[in-house]
Amino acid sequence: MRRRGVTVILGALITALLAAGVMVAPMPYVVLKPGPTVDTLGVQNGTEVIQVAKGETSKSAGQLRLTTVNVQSQVELVWAIRGWLSDSDAVVPRELIYPPDRSEQQVQEQNAQEWKDSQSSAEKVALRKLGYPMQVYVGKVTTGGAADGVLKAEDVLKSIDGTEITQDSQVAELVRAKPAGTALTVAYERDGKAATAQITSKADASDGKPRIGIEIATKQSDPLGIKIDLDKIGGPSAGLMFTLGIIDKMKPEDLTGGKIIAGTGTIDDDGNVGPIGGIPQKLVGAENAGAVLFLVPKDNCAEALRNARPGLTMAEVATVDDALTALKTFTAGNDPKPCSAS
Repeated sequence: MRRRGVTVILGALITALLAAGVMVAPMPYVVLKPGPTVDTLGVQNGTEVIQVAKGETSKSAGQLRLTTVNVQSQVELVWAIRGWLSDSDAVVPRELIYPPDRSEQQVQEQNAQEWKDSQSSAEKVALRKLGYPMQVYVGKVTTGGAADGVLKAEDVLKSIDGTEITQDSQVAELVRAKPAGTALTVAYERDGKAATAQITSKADASDGKPRIGIEIATKQSDPLGIKIDLDKIGGPSAGLMFTLGIIDKMKPEDLTGGKIIAGTGTIDDDGNVGPIGGIPQKLVGAENAGAVLFLVPKDNCAEALRNARPGLTMAEVATVDDALTALKTFTAGNDPKPCSAS
């Protein structure tokens, strides 16, 4: 009996130790949790999130809050169980966040670059909405081409045959609109001085299409000296809210209507709003921050509807113009375009 009792005790002890080992053993999952929200119109760590070196800014009574997701990368069984039981967290395969061919550091570096790029695109889009056009300029002149000896790299193209140049695609369209051998009047700016030149297009040797022999590049003028000062957050998903924050600070009218507005979404240079990950956690974060409206990228709407939060209105947006319309509609006391499941 003594031997049998000792055996039972040892067996129970070993089982308990094995169970404890399983509970603390790393698992191939990560847990997504609601992260902090940040008011793009406000101050973070004693510094304005959006800073404007030149020009007067306005004050808003409300807030425009970007939303984030915290990723718990080291997950033990006990944490996975808690995540599975939570109505705000999500347990997902680790490879969805950290691909097996990339280290955590590499993923973090990519997120940091996307964060930086999102700020750049936000500034470009906001500045255009504020009336500062994108500059289309000469990136390179082809040796022996029609513009060789006439235009130089960095020349800003203003118009072709009287048509103002506001998009890089216009240059090829305007040149090809007339037969090769046509003399075109090109207005440009060099070192801040306006000039015009006659350039006769040439047929390309490969396809016969008329060309003037230049490579086009674009850049956004920034006479306001805009700077976004916010770190320790990665990824591109704050692009939309940064764009709206810049516009709000530079316009006299209050886009928020005194309300707490939250949202998410990437932004490209053309003002299109793209989908993001972690929408359920971002909705919870917005709810916790007291938001009454959430701007949802169109391609995230189906998931957002499945994870709707009580009292939080969701508006579908596909472009920055959609977002501006949603804000205007909502702050006027009306219902913005709702999310649809399709």
